[in-house]
Amino acid sequence: MNGITLDEVSQQIKAVIRDIPDFPKEGIVFKDIMPLLANYDIFNKTIKFIADHYKGRGITKVVGIEARGFILAAPIALELQAGMAPVRKKGKLPYKTISKTYDLEYGHDTLEIHEDAIKQGEKVLIVDDVLATGGTIKAVCELVEQLNGNVESIAMLIELDFLKGREKIANYDLFSLIKY
Repeated sequence: MNGITLDEVSQQIKAVIRDIPDFPKEGIVFKDIMPLLANYDIFNKTIKFIADHYKGRGITKVVGIEARGFILAAPIALELQAGMAPVRKKGKLPYKTISKTYDLEYGHDTLEIHEDAIKQGEKVLIVDDVLATGGTIKAVCELVEQLNGNVESIAMLIELDFLKGREKIANYDLFSLIKY
């Protein structure tokens, strides 16, 4: 993007992300992206940098994962001149859905997408804020493929390397702006 490097944009983003210790539970350091969203210049650079990374790849649909993934996916979709489809927790979407249940550290969760959100053969970019253990993103990839979409790539604002989420999605192209 206009000569700015991945390292430069990553450093600018890291400078505004704040750590919240012991949230949502003791022992976890939550990476809060709200200061990034509040800073027009850095938020704009972030969206444009991600979108520029995917220009020319024929993306026709951007899938955003509840809830912060929506915030990133919608402007990226606009930049790519693509549609946007949300993936939400069970019971939050109003139309007919397909669902995928996946394992969490303690228990299970279910994600849903509208059954008509992706057309057969569409090139899909999946967007979220944080890649942790990889269970959520793997479930979303499976939902896209169940609708006969092609997962072109996954874009993450933050990747928590130490949780090894990349291993669960090793068969997919992954682009992360920041790694911790």
